Amino acid sequence: MTGNEIREKFLEYFERHGHTPVRSSPLLPANDPTLLFTNAGMNQFKDVFLGLEKRDYVRACSSQKCLRAGGKHNDLDEVGKTARHQTFFEMLGNFSFGDYFKEDAIKFAWDFMVNELGLDPERMWFTVFGGDDEVPPDDEAAALWERVGAKPERILRFGREDNFWQMAETGPCGPNSEINYYLGEHPEDPNFNRVDLVNGPGDTTMEIWNLVFMQYNRVEVSSGKYKLEPLPKPSVDTGMGLERTAVILQGVQSNYETDLLRPMIDFTAELAAGKVRK
Repeated sequence: MTGNEIREKFLEYFERHGHTPVRSSPLLPANDPTLLFTNAGMNQFKDVFLGLEKRDYVRACSSQKCLRAGGKHNDLDEVGKTARHQTFFEMLGNFSFGDYFKEDAIKFAWDFMVNELGLDPERMWFTVFGGDDEVPPDDEAAALWERVGAKPERILRFGREDNFWQMAETGPCGPNSEINYYLGEHPEDPNFNRVDLVNGPGDTTMEIWNLVFMQYNRVEVSSGKYKLEPLPKPSVDTGMGLERTAVILQGVQSNYETDLLRPMIDFTAELAAGKVRK
């Protein structure tokens, strides 16, 4: 399946389920001094999550062009070290603005991955927020993954660094649940398809989709001190890496080997070798 086909399949799936397709917003965010570049699909919906803006729809989907080259979400330092990072990428996302919440978000994700894309559940790992002094553990999300078909041993709990998402120092945030996928040749062997590779070393097991359950607004109460306030309506913000999904469906081992990036690399190589006419 080509990258373009994956993008279309995602948008068509969520449109069938009542989501309004929304065009990618510009890389330079409008009216948001907290961001230098658009770094996630939810950026253009920030005021909707905060209850400051109302749209004529409560469900949306998009394929957002993102740039992460600084700030809180900085992929620049990872480029060249891993097979799964670029500074520029596309984020497929589905959003609920006070409509559905965790249950339907997890059902949609499972149905799309397993029934639409045909991904193998035995290669999937699911992570949820394990809780801390400020936010309780997300036992609900763990139970929902098990209900749709995930095995309990494949549902893992992690701390704030991995399973609590926020766009910037302030703004909408909440616990998240990530789907990781094992790319190796031995999915049936726990010595290869291992739990320690989830959020661990190497590229054999990589995150492909992040479901964020927007429950809070992080506000600054004094210099360097913040607190979480409940959002008017709990909402959903998800981000699925188009390039990473293409890695799986095209049977390659690197984002740079997919049809989304490989042609540009080959063309640049031809230019460098003097094989392309100017």
